[in-house]
Amino acid sequence: MKSDIHPEYRPVVFQDMSAGTSFLTRSTISTSETVKWEDGNEYPLAKVEISSESHPFFTGQMKIVDTAGRVERFEKRYGRRKKTEAAPAEDEGEES
Repeated sequence: MKSDIHPEYRPVVFQDMSAGTSFLTRSTISTSETVKWEDGNEYPLAKVEISSESHPFFTGQMKIVDTAGRVERFEKRYGRRKKTEAAPAEDEGEES
């Protein structure tokens, strides 16, 4: 193996923004934020939208997460779907 090509593998705190929980694990992710953990040490902080605490597979509950306005971006790019106008009413004065 080549030396000095692998990223640093260190403890990192991951914070689930949906559930409000955090957990400490080892990772190579690079972050600019840090947080003081329960043991008194300061660790890099990685914020995530979904973890096992909020994912429907693990919780058994469906939850819609619209991260970064995906719906709005789609509507801006492709426009809202226009409702089809009702078929014109037949002449009411005409009898058969």
